[in-house]
Amino acid sequence: MTADETRGTPEQPEGGSGDSPFHFTDKRKVDPTTGEPRDAEQTPAEPADPLEALDFEPSPEAAEDSEVLAAKAQAAEHLDALQRERASFTNYRNRALRDQEAARTRGTQDVLTALLPVLDDIERAKAHAELSGPMAAIAEKLDASLGKFGVERFGAVGEEFDPTVHEALMHSTDADVTSTTINLVIEPGYRIGDKLVRAARVGVVGPE
Repeated sequence: MTADETRGTPEQPEGGSGDSPFHFTDKRKVDPTTGEPRDAEQTPAEPADPLEALDFEPSPEAAEDSEVLAAKAQAAEHLDALQRERASFTNYRNRALRDQEAARTRGTQDVLTALLPVLDDIERAKAHAELSGPMAAIAEKLDASLGKFGVERFGAVGEEFDPTVHEALMHSTDADVTSTTINLVIEPGYRIGDKLVRAARVGVVGPE
């Protein structure tokens, strides 16, 4: 066996046994005898790229997983939009309720302000025992009706003076008292919930 033959590739004939002699294919691109380059036709073809036979197309399972991920992302977007819309609606509803309550309070306040002179006359008549019979019943019904709308009358003799809700029109001193208290109610005060409609106008007595 010559050196040129050893540079070939041994091949075993098809259908041959293991005892058959090897056949060498010369794949050299230069002719060892002449030293000339061989033509492409004389050079044995290189084996095809094994990677060309591979299939890199996505499998049905991979495509299905991609669709599931896209559906989940779209569902997350819809859920986020729904939550934002729900929060916006909740804020709108709460704001509408506050505005409605404020409008109701303003309406009640306007009616109460218009009725204050009548209510003051009724209170003076009570103080002088001039209110009796049907008029007394009407005054009680009026108080009950105002109470349904959250109207509260305050200011009574003996209460401790509070400048935030009482307006002192008269002031006197007494050595026996230890704090400033109301000793005369000129006009009672009115409030609706926490909103002061009119301060009670009173006379007070305080320590010397």
